Amino acid sequence: MKWTLQAGAQLPLASWSALHARVNGSPLLAAGFVQPLLAQFGDGAAWLASCEHEGRTVAMALLVRRGRGNWATFQPAQAPVGLWLQEPGLGLEALLAALMRALPGMPLVIGVTQCDPALIVRPAATGPLRTMDYIDTASITLQGSFDSYWESRGKNLRANLKKQRARLDKDGVVPRLQISRAAHDVAAAVADYGRLESAGWKAGGGTAVGADNAQGRYYRAMLEEFCARDAGCIYRYWFGEQLVAMDLCIEGAGQLIVLKTTYDESVPNSLSPTLLMREAACRALFDEGRLARLEFYGKVMEWHTRWTSEVRTLYHVNFYRWPLLARLHASRIHDPKANHVP
Repeated sequence: MKWTLQAGAQLPLASWSALHARVNGSPLLAAGFVQPLLAQFGDGAAWLASCEHEGRTVAMALLVRRGRGNWATFQPAQAPVGLWLQEPGLGLEALLAALMRALPGMPLVIGVTQCDPALIVRPAATGPLRTMDYIDTASITLQGSFDSYWESRGKNLRANLKKQRARLDKDGVVPRLQISRAAHDVAAAVADYGRLESAGWKAGGGTAVGADNAQGRYYRAMLEEFCARDAGCIYRYWFGEQLVAMDLCIEGAGQLIVLKTTYDESVPNSLSPTLLMREAACRALFDEGRLARLEFYGKVMEWHTRWTSEVRTLYHVNFYRWPLLARLHASRIHDPKANHVP
């Protein structure tokens, strides 16, 4: 295995896309998802790493320096998984050992962040390699009918949403799910999303999506690319003429991934527009029968457990130059008096 590295590189769309297609990769690792991340959040600091083996590219990654002797996968907040793409069946330890030899400056540790065991099997700890739990995340298998799935959910969830629908009906409010998939609809949808989110608690922290900020530019460019090939999906949920909730989603490899969700915080607490939207969206997904799985990728919350029991753990990988460093770092992680950032 031989790695080559390029500093401040743009994503090589053809070669990245070819590897992604060959491994039937997650849409979270498609070039159309990754390139806008680099454009809006890369700041020219990311390095492109490409691994060749037996005449073909078998792995690619985007890396950044995180301090002296410390490298890790490029991990903007908008990316649910680390930007590491590899052929299945390759040993992660062997890839990282070869990468360690190729990186400049004699690195001490390489981190591969936010790995999904559905994409890369979690390796066993060895002398130089350690893994750490990141978060639990939930998914829903879209198999069978929606009615069968819904009947398997808890009585309280079903009764609560039925009660909410009855209240809306009594008040003369007609709920409606709108599904947009066209690229020319994306700009308006991202603007709508930004208005909803900016009216809520995120506005105070400066983390809300806005049509004129980096997040808004990212989601517009990325969703336009996905929608142009019929792989993007935007859900809007309405109470009459009032927009009350939205999901920004992408599709690929048989799954729909919910990237961002927001709702109108002025809606009375007795109503849950996000959950009503989720019910309508799930019904549509089951009825279509086109996709195999709905993925949330965020940290499992209490409401997730009411919708599914399918939970898995995302993890980080650290690969150290020497096994002694791995043991020392592990001892610090388990030392409650140590002041550290894993």
